[in-house]
Amino acid sequence: MNQQQIRIVPVFASDDQTWMRRAGIQAPRFWHGHPVAPALGDVLRVGGRQFVIQARVWEHDGELPVLKLFLGSSHAQSDTTFG
Repeated sequence: MNQQQIRIVPVFASDDQTWMRRAGIQAPRFWHGHPVAPALGDVLRVGGRQFVIQARVWEHDGELPVLKLFLGSSHAQSDTTFG
């Protein structure tokens, strides 16, 4: 399926939605124009925090297929550990 024929909607946890609203952060359209949809485990960085895609749900809004991405709670860069 061509990426232009689906709508991808990230779904953030309520605490993260509040943080984004207060900080004036909007999630960019990460996959606009990309031929491959995101996969489970992919990581998004928004406003210096990272979010892991934990679930994908396909729906249809009457016009286009909709892929909802349910994201895990955010982690600030300083919370990230390697090793």
